[in-house]
Amino acid sequence: MADDIFADLSWGFETRAIRAGQPHDVSSGAVVQPISLATTFVQEEVGVNRGYLYSRVANPTRAALQDCLASLEGADYGLAFASGMAAEDTFLRTLAPGDHIVLGNDAYGGTFRLVANVLSRVGITWSAFDLSAVDSLREELPPATKVIWAESPTNPSLAVVDIAALANIAHDLGAKLVVDNTFATPYLQQPLRLGADVVVHSTTKYCGGHSDVVGGFLATNDGELAQELEFLQKAVGAVPSPFDNFLIMRGLKTLPVRMDRHCRNAALVAEFLAGQDLVVEVFYPGLREHRGHEIAVRQMKDFGGMVSFRVAGGAGAAMRLAASTEVFVLAESLGAVESLIEHPGAMTHAAAAGSPLEVADDLLRLSVGLESIEDLIGDLKQAIARLPDA
Repeated sequence: MADDIFADLSWGFETRAIRAGQPHDVSSGAVVQPISLATTFVQEEVGVNRGYLYSRVANPTRAALQDCLASLEGADYGLAFASGMAAEDTFLRTLAPGDHIVLGNDAYGGTFRLVANVLSRVGITWSAFDLSAVDSLREELPPATKVIWAESPTNPSLAVVDIAALANIAHDLGAKLVVDNTFATPYLQQPLRLGADVVVHSTTKYCGGHSDVVGGFLATNDGELAQELEFLQKAVGAVPSPFDNFLIMRGLKTLPVRMDRHCRNAALVAEFLAGQDLVVEVFYPGLREHRGHEIAVRQMKDFGGMVSFRVAGGAGAAMRLAASTEVFVLAESLGAVESLIEHPGAMTHAAAAGSPLEVADDLLRLSVGLESIEDLIGDLKQAIARLPDA
């Protein structure tokens, strides 16, 4: 990365998304980073190599992705993993028995499952708080807290947390602030610049952007922590394949233009839903009445492509609506070119049932894609019209 001129943050985001970490191939002149499928690499003599020994430890295609996405996050260090959960698990292995994790009370169900059902087996404790209530939070957090784990916007209720304020609270406790930046992407928000210690991504989502690859990522400016994470990446081995690295890198090249369209479509969808009698409440940071709107204006470039809403008539009506759309596909995941609809309480967040992170059963989550906005709104209109009392 030292010889990569496009790693310099003085270059624009769009330029770095296309060029950072990806010099032209010196042997062929190819403008696209080659996919290095090699599992092992020639050593000139014992202990003398060109930076690569074995692909679990390091791979040229993975190195290119790591350099590129680290640059986009404004990070000195970046590490790629086989999934977002592999990235989360690797970071959380830096904790020890007796350490405490603070989660937001609105968070991804997979994160909750890992913390509550896996890490609790080895003596790591957790609690959940409303991380947007920063005024009261400082006095409430357990003294054993080592990690505050935040999402902004949150999944699935799209709450916005004040990252800079949370960072101050975490650091006063001697804890680290981790921000899941999957919903916002580095194009819209860069938590490290706001004081976060670690950024995590499911690169499956907007970074890849086409529902055809699974991946995860960690970014940090803490050299000591990065060294430990690199050791764990090597020791645990949950690394992405060279082809997966290539697909995510290819997705990053169009991230800015895709996010512009995601944001524009989502804003119009949210505005439409806010005007529907059978929609009880709409959650979208771009709406002025959203509780976190002012913070989102301050720390985000735009408001993202995710919209959630509650439906009159409870769980039955919500599930009926979710099954009635035609352009919005009923499926888990998010952040790709096609629009998706899901019922989080019964799908992605089912693991949180009965916990402080339980999701309301009348809530639906939309991942607003890149289709024609007229088709998206028309689809929601016809699905709402099928509800009782419509």
